[in-house]
Amino acid sequence: QVHLVESGGGLVQPGGSLRLSCAASGSISIIYYMRWYRQAPGKQREMVATITSGGRTDYAEPVKGRFTISGDYAKNTAYLQMDSLKPEDTAVYYCNVEHGIGNSWGQGTQVTVSA
Repeated sequence: QVHLVESGGGLVQPGGSLRLSCAASGSISIIYYMRWYRQAPGKQREMVATITSGGRTDYAEPVKGRFTISGDYAKNTAYLQMDSLKPEDTAVYYCNVEHGIGNSWGQGTQVTVSA
């Protein structure tokens, strides 16, 4: 079993920054990729950013140039640096990990961007 814990969410003003963390623990033999998703009220969950074990990254168009995903695979931890935040970035952010025994989700962390 693999357990994910996200942290770093909170309330920030427009234009501000936050850094999310996702720590994976448990029966992890290998991690193929780590992803961040988000879900705003009344909307479908959407992929925000991906980082593979090889270091390749991919971003959703709305966050390109503002968000940066990074990973420390030795610590089984992923990060999402979010800069120039906008009110439309308000959502619950979830970590998702594809690993050797399947796919796991975190419980989510709330990010609210408001003046």
